[in-house]
Amino acid sequence: MSTLFGSPLAAAFLMMEAAGLGGATATMVLVPGLLGAGIGSLVFVGLGSWTGFGTFSLAVSGLPPADDPTLGALGWAVAAGVVAALLCWLIRSAALWVRPMVVRRALVLIPVLGLGIAALAILYAGVTGHDVAEVLFSGQNALGPLLRDPAAYGVGALLLLIACKGLAYAGALAGFRGGPTFPAMFIGAAGGTALAHLPGLDALSGAAIGMGAMTVGMLRLPLTSVLLATLFLGADGLTVMPLVILGVVVAYVVTLRLPDPGPRVAPAPEAA
Repeated sequence: MSTLFGSPLAAAFLMMEAAGLGGATATMVLVPGLLGAGIGSLVFVGLGSWTGFGTFSLAVSGLPPADDPTLGALGWAVAAGVVAALLCWLIRSAALWVRPMVVRRALVLIPVLGLGIAALAILYAGVTGHDVAEVLFSGQNALGPLLRDPAAYGVGALLLLIACKGLAYAGALAGFRGGPTFPAMFIGAAGGTALAHLPGLDALSGAAIGMGAMTVGMLRLPLTSVLLATLFLGADGLTVMPLVILGVVVAYVVTLRLPDPGPRVAPAPEAA
């Protein structure tokens, strides 16, 4: 089916529906959701003489070409999946450890938490010369520059970005509102780009693997994680999809084996 449809995702969705999400589950959940998604898209594409708001794409333009998968890249995908699962566990554990203290004294500790996140952003910008927005905000807008010009980020800058963004991410989950998806993708892209400084992996493939593995570590939604990671890469998404799938599956399996630090973080609307 993957060969016939030209994408492993098409076969995965087909297997998902055929194996256990048909019948009553499809009638109650999938079919209404599918219909709602189709009708909702008319808000953007329009209907007859009604003008829509216009379509947009998550795909980043002007990306360097991705190399074809190799055995070495497959090995790095496995390693990245393990590391991403552990990093997501640490971030969620830190957020859940801090949150009860913040809730008890919200008026005092939430501003302190905000100042701490600001300090991390200033530290990162002062050391690396990059924008404080890469630490402060969700990371959706910062993904494009990172993917287009990975050479602008040295290994030290990327590792500091992961540390500062990870701590700020945990603090934001503990005391502020916002979704978990784009920060995880941005941290994953930074980690994958840093990994690409080692032999056997190009920067775009590494970033894609990192994005998928970090996303599934936070959401525990494997198909969605593969889809999001490859959508950002446009035409290169199909080339790197086998590597992303391997990284996502490894991260997902490791995440399920780790002790659960608390309730799963549910997706939520995010602002860039």
